[in-house]
This record gives sequence, structure tokens and C-alpha cells, in this order.
Amino acid sequence: MSGSPVQREPMSTPVERGRGLSPRGRRLAWVLGGVAVLAVATGLVLYALSSNIVFFFSPSQVAANEAPKGRSFRIGGLVEPDSVKREGIDVRFRVTDGAQTIAVLYRGTLPDLFREGKGVVAQGTLEPDGVFKASEVLAKHDENYMPPEAAEALKKGGHPMHSGSVKP
Repeated sequence: MSGSPVQREPMSTPVERGRGLSPRGRRLAWVLGGVAVLAVATGLVLYALSSNIVFFFSPSQVAANEAPKGRSFRIGGLVEPDSVKREGIDVRFRVTDGAQTIAVLYRGTLPDLFREGKGVVAQGTLEPDGVFKASEVLAKHDENYMPPEAAEALKKGGHPMHSGSVKP
């Protein structure tokens, strides 16, 4: 037998041998896979939320350059008396918190409850010329309600409010 070559069985992989991963290895693979899926899902949710979050600023905060540049936000306060000017479909008005006033331009139909001297929240962007270009205008829906942020801004601005007329 000295002249005959020794035949060896070809090497096989663990899967071919029927072993696969050990139970501990399989558990680790499942855990790592689950963590990866969870990380991707969390990232997608945070991305979706970040594009939909809209912050509220008072006219005083906007005047102090605290509002974001080039990004949508909400501004709230009272519609200044004698400030509403209609130019076709465009409406110009001013929003005040008692301390500062911001000019607003809105193209569209205003809500039925929109009135001078009443509460309003407008969503849009601040133009380089300092005019707030609103994409949406919301008027307060009830005589006893105003968004808490707007009520607080009016209080800080020294605007006289009747007791019981504003519920934050």
C-alpha cells in the first residue's frame, strides 16, 4: 500500500454537514438582525417626524431673530385692528403680541372666524424682507380658547386680557 495514494474525503462546510450555526450563534444572529431592523425603523420615523414638526413663535421672538430662517414655523397673536388689506386673492395683515408686530401675506380664503382684534395662528416662512408668507391661517374657534403659546406671548407683551377670556 505504499504506492497507492491516500484518498481523502473533500472538506465540507458546516451547513453541508448538517450542523449550521450553534444555538448561541443563531440567537446572536437573530438579535443582531432585530437590532438592525429596529435601527432602520427608528431612523425612518425620526426622519418623517423632523420634516413635519412645526414650531410656534410669537411676533416678539420673530422680531428678535429667534425664528428659523428658510424653514416653516407658526406665528400667533392678535390680528392688529385696521391692518387687513385685501388685494384680489392676496390678504395682508399684521399679527401682534402687544410688544412687536409682524406683517403677514396670505394668498387664499381666510377662515370665517378671522377678524381684526381676534386671535390667529399662521403657518409659513419668513421672507428676507421681514414679511411672513403664510401658507395656512387658523382663527381661534371659540371665544374662550387661544393656543397656550399665543396666550403666553400676549401676557408677556402686556396685552390686556379679560379674566376668563383666555384659557391656555
